[in-house]
Formats: sequence, structure tokens, C-alpha cells
Amino acid sequence: MPDLKFFIAPEASSLLTRVSHLLTEQGVKAYLIGGLVRDMLLGRGTADIDIAVAADALAVASKMATALGGRYVLLDELNGVGRVVLANSGQGDRWELDFSTIEDDIERDLARRDFTVDAMAVDLEEFIRQPGASNLIDPFRGLDDLHRGVIRVVGEAAFPSDPARLLRAVRLSAELGFHIDSETEALIRHYSHLLAEVAGERIREELLRLLAISGGGQILAYLDGLDLLTAMIPELARTKEVGQPGEHYWDVFVHSLKTVDAVDFLLRQGAWEYAAGEEVLAAAPWSAELAEHFDREVSHGSTRRCLLKLAALLHDIAKPQTKAIDESGRMRFLGHGGEGAEVAAGILERLRFSVREIKLVEVLVKYHLRPTQLSQDELPSRRAIYRYFRDTGEAGIDLLFLSLADHLATRGPHLDPAQWQEHARVAAHVLARYLEEESLTVPPKLIDGHDLINRFGLSPGPEIGQVLEAVREVQATGEVTTREEALAYVEYWLASSSPRR
Repeated sequence: MPDLKFFIAPEASSLLTRVSHLLTEQGVKAYLIGGLVRDMLLGRGTADIDIAVAADALAVASKMATALGGRYVLLDELNGVGRVVLANSGQGDRWELDFSTIEDDIERDLARRDFTVDAMAVDLEEFIRQPGASNLIDPFRGLDDLHRGVIRVVGEAAFPSDPARLLRAVRLSAELGFHIDSETEALIRHYSHLLAEVAGERIREELLRLLAISGGGQILAYLDGLDLLTAMIPELARTKEVGQPGEHYWDVFVHSLKTVDAVDFLLRQGAWEYAAGEEVLAAAPWSAELAEHFDREVSHGSTRRCLLKLAALLHDIAKPQTKAIDESGRMRFLGHGGEGAEVAAGILERLRFSVREIKLVEVLVKYHLRPTQLSQDELPSRRAIYRYFRDTGEAGIDLLFLSLADHLATRGPHLDPAQWQEHARVAAHVLARYLEEESLTVPPKLIDGHDLINRFGLSPGPEIGQVLEAVREVQATGEVTTREEALAYVEYWLASSSPRR
């Protein structure tokens, strides 16, 4: 075997040296395995470190966490896998060291792994002593597949033993820019139904990692070609071949995938092949503030960018059951936003997404048509913008981009430049007003419920909320700016709006 070159960051090397010394003191034989070896050979950095030990891995991981000042997490008691989580001080990151127990010997242990590029190992003590001269343990020719850019399964039993590997194969190929070999693709299709047995938490993790990669719509289309997409989200099957009105270039299912691609394009992460890309993109709003907004974490493992793509996939999920033809012969999907929000929430609950993640996607699906209703032939008023953000909350910015992506994926190659320019102009105007005038969406409190009770004799109840909302709305339009004006407006509102007065 030719000399191997392992890339490893100084911080990781220092950590592995400490781990090696601690294991040597305990008399424990250890090997670097899996993704770490693969990434070192590819010259990629990683914060995930897999170590196989010829000992009780759970006991080893527990002791290691104590010695390194980290946190011990039991990952898999049945298969003996424990994790040590370490804060990567000064960098805001963290290390995750997964310890697994070697059964029999290292070669047989590698035979139970998923893909050949992950079924390689290096003796840890030897690696620390002589990194450049370490012997690569590679019984399944993973190095050859690494050089050829191929994801190939170690053995047919890999998928039945852990069906989450079905998704992991696609995710690895997308992350590394590799292709899955044809025999492995055939096995994935054969075992795709087993995805229903995988815990929702694990599917959520793989799905989010897939959505974090650019070209999301194409990745989802590939998943569908492997029979994995509808195995993961069965509700999508009903959207296939559901026709749409003439302005739509694609059926509901393909339109949903194209909307994900359009989100990538608008968030500057991908291309759009159906129109003059530069001109289309130049009209859409963008800034460093927006980039930071979409990169913001929502829950562990998810960002607003990923969840927007997930909402794009699900935004028309209820179109099949709401499809109808009205008296004029026009095809309608009345209520598909609200009904779709309920379906999307159910899907995300099943996949163990957090409450905050579910709420964000739910609002995006429910109101995905709202931005197109903001104005007719003119820029939306301050009142309209206030009501928009009042109803959509923290999803308001994301919703503007979902609406733009929906527009692109509706027209496809038949995009009308003038209509697109106008849609983008409205979105940019709403964003500018939101970013420039916080008082437009969160007006300062001028009066409260006590004022309404003491000054106007109102009783506690829904009417107080209605009056305060009316005051906030006229504040947003600039009609009311002081406490005195607010009180005067309340007197007017009660006189004109309350039948008993």
C-alpha cells in the first residue's frame, strides 16, 4: 500500500493524543474507525470522532468523559455505544467522541459497518506515534472506493440491521459529491419499506442534514427515485400526478420539489435553470442581515434555511384532498393552506421535530399564499404590512421567500419577467419597512387594559383585547403616536364600533 496522507487539525490531534494516553493507561486497545478515517484521508475536517475499543465501550466512555471534563451520553446500550461530548472552548463548537465495543476482532467489527468508505480503521496508538506511517486496515477496499468517489454497501445485511443507513447512503453521497453504485441503489430500493421502522428522531437528523446541502430539490428527487421519499413521508404520495391550473408548469409533487430548488436559489445556495438566473436573482431581496437570519439555529440541528426548504416541500401537501372544480370550470384548492398546516404539523410531530420547529413550518404552510394578497397594483400600505407581521410573527421574513420560490416553481420556464419583477418589488418593500421600522410590527405600548377599565368603564374580557389591537394597528400606520392620541382614538372606536354606545 502506498504511503497514506492523513489530514488532521491540530486541535483534533491534541485531543486524540490525550485520549490515546488515557486508554493506554487503562490497557485498552483502540482504533480510529468510520467517518474520521474517511475524512482524514479526504483532507476534510470533522468534529465527530469514532473510536472502537477492545473493552466495554460504555464503561470506557463514562471514564473518558470524567477524565476530559465532558458529558457522557448513552447512545445504544444493546450494541454498546457511548458518546462523550466536549465543548470546543474558544470556537463555539463541540467534539463528539463515539466509543463502540469491538466484538471478536477489528476486521469482523468493520464487516458490520455500513459502507466501504466507512469500513476502514487505524490503530490509535500507532497513529499518534507515527501518523505518516500508520497501517490502514481496509478489508473491503474502501480506499479504492474513496478514490473513485463511490458509496458501496459492505454487505446486504447492512440495511436490514439498521434501516437508517438507507438515508445515510444518500446523505453521504450528497455531502461528499460521490455516487452510489448501482448494486447498492438496487438494495436501497429493495429495503426502502424498512424506513418505516426507523425512529422519528433518527429520520429527522438525516433529513435535516440532507436539507442543509445545496440542491435540495434534486436530492429529494433522487430520494424519490430510490423509493425513500414517500417511505419517509407517505403523505407526499397523494400529490403525485395531481394536475394544476394552466399557470402551473408542473403537477403538485414536482412543483413541491422545484419549490425547494427555488428556495436554494433565492438563498444563494443553488442555481435555477428555467429562467435568466442573474436577472431573476437580481430582482430578489438579499443582504448580510438576511443571510444571518436564515443561518440562525431554530433547534439543535436545524436552521431557518433548512426549515424553509422543508416548508417548501410540504406547502401544497393538502392540495389533493382540497381539489375541486367550481361552477365556471375553474380548478380550485380552497383551504389547502390551513389544512396543509395541520398535515405538516402531524408529519413533523411523527418525526420528533421540536415544538418551535413545528410551529414555524406550520405557519409557513398555512400562510404561504398571504404575501401575494398584500397589495393590488401598488405597494402594500403600512396597515397591511402591520397586519401581515401580526399574523405571521417570526415567520414573516421566511414566508416572503417561500412565496417568491412558489412563484418560480409555478411558472418554471414560462416565467413572466414583469410579474416576477413586481412580486420581488413588493417583497423587497415589505422587508425594507420591517427592517427599518421596528415600531411597524411591534408598536410601543401607549395604553393598557387598566386604562380601558378605569377611563372607559370596560369590563375584563375579549373587548379589551379588540380595543388594544385596534390601537396598535393605527399606531403602525402612524395615525396615533402619543398616549393622548391613543385615548382619543379609543373614545372614537368605542363610539363607532360598539352597538351599546
